[in-house]
Amino acid sequence: MSSRILIPIAPGCEELEAVTMINLFRRAGFTVITATLADQVGPVTCARGTLIIPETTLDQVMANEFDLLALPGGQPGTNNLMADDRVLSLVRSMAGKGRHIAAICAAPMVLGKAGILEGKSATSYPGSLEKMALKNVRIKDAPVVIDGRIITSRGPGTAMDFSLEIIEILADTATRKSVEAGLQRPCS
Repeated sequence: MSSRILIPIAPGCEELEAVTMINLFRRAGFTVITATLADQVGPVTCARGTLIIPETTLDQVMANEFDLLALPGGQPGTNNLMADDRVLSLVRSMAGKGRHIAAICAAPMVLGKAGILEGKSATSYPGSLEKMALKNVRIKDAPVVIDGRIITSRGPGTAMDFSLEIIEILADTATRKSVEAGLQRPCS
C-alpha cells in the first residue's frame, strides 16, 4: 500500500524544499497531498516568488489519515506554519499516533512550538532551533537527523538527501535506490 503524505504549503515557504519533496515522493509511488492554509485553493507565493497551486485546503484534509506530515521551511513560510493552530494540532496528533513527521530548514521550529522535540535530537537551518531555547533538545549539525519517527534537515541544499531518507524509511532501500538512479545521482 502506498504511503500517504501531507505537505502543507504556506505562503513564503521554500519552494526548492517543497517541490523536491513532492517530486521525489511521487517518483517513489507515494500519494502526496499538498494543502494550502488558505480557505480556498489558489496560487501560493513561495519565498523566492515561485507560485505553487496546492490540490486542496488544509481544512478539507484535517480529518484524513496520513503516514507522514512533511513541512517545508523557508521564511516567512515557517512563521506562517507556526501561527496556524491547525498545523500545530496536526503535528501533535501525528506524534500522538506514532506517525512520521518531517521538517526541513526553519520548519523544525514548528515541531518545537508544538512541543514534540523534548528529549529528541534534531537539526534545522543554522540558528533556527537555537533561538527557541528549547529545553532537553539535542541540536545536531548534520544534513539529516532521524530520531524515532521525527526526521529533520538543514535547508534547500539538503532537500534531496532528506527526501531520499524519507523514501527509504517509508518504503525500503530498493525504492530509494530506484528513485536515486532515475535522478542520475550516485546511489548512497
